[in-house]
Amino acid sequence: MSSAISSLGSIGNIGDLPKLSSMQPPSGDDEGFSGALKSALQQVNVLDSGADQQVGTLLKGGNTDMSSVMIAVEKADVAFQLMMQVRNKIVNAYQDIEKMQF
Repeated sequence: MSSAISSLGSIGNIGDLPKLSSMQPPSGDDEGFSGALKSALQQVNVLDSGADQQVGTLLKGGNTDMSSVMIAVEKADVAFQLMMQVRNKIVNAYQDIEKMQF
């Protein structure tokens, strides 16, 4: 993962989000569209596991506050919803291509 993607777990506000133009394309075997999808899924997975970890720490009585846990959970939820919308658009595009006659 690039440093822009790996730093998403510690984003404080929306202005800190990495710009698409500053993100490097995937290198090696994961080039192109499939590599972008893989890295996006990994990013969602990292946010989800981080939120799960913070919820577990809060439930165990650890040294964490409720607001940071709620922010982590919301980030994971928004990332998952975005991933599902992108998935739906990809499926719709595939179905439109299937309907084309050559």
